[in-house]
Amino acid sequence: MGFKQIIKDDTEHMNHLFLVAEVNEKIVGFARCEGSSLKRTAHKVEFGVCVLKKYWGYGIGKNLLTESIRWADANRIKKMTLSVLETNQKAIKLYEKYGFEVEGILKKDKRHSDGNYYHTILMARFHG
Repeated sequence: MGFKQIIKDDTEHMNHLFLVAEVNEKIVGFARCEGSSLKRTAHKVEFGVCVLKKYWGYGIGKNLLTESIRWADANRIKKMTLSVLETNQKAIKLYEKYGFEVEGILKKDKRHSDGNYYHTILMARFHG
């Protein structure tokens, strides 16, 4: 599924959010919160973010995160979840700063080009 379809779908769901970051009319990053239509999981969304490497260090990811948290809190989302690679300590510290806590670890979850396996950290932030 392409980005255009994802954005179209997200605008049709109250518990979905799609944000973009632009520099000189070029999209350099995005964040997404995806909720569920199932009643038992309608209280939570999964957060994901991506920023082009050339634009790291300018606070773009942090701004996308804070806007997503603001949206989630305003829409009475009780739980935001995310997954992050164990080697991304900078992101983990940022998430912790904004109230996320480790919920679990998926051991040897991802294999990188170096041939090594890495753990995925599951984190969540609770509201209310």
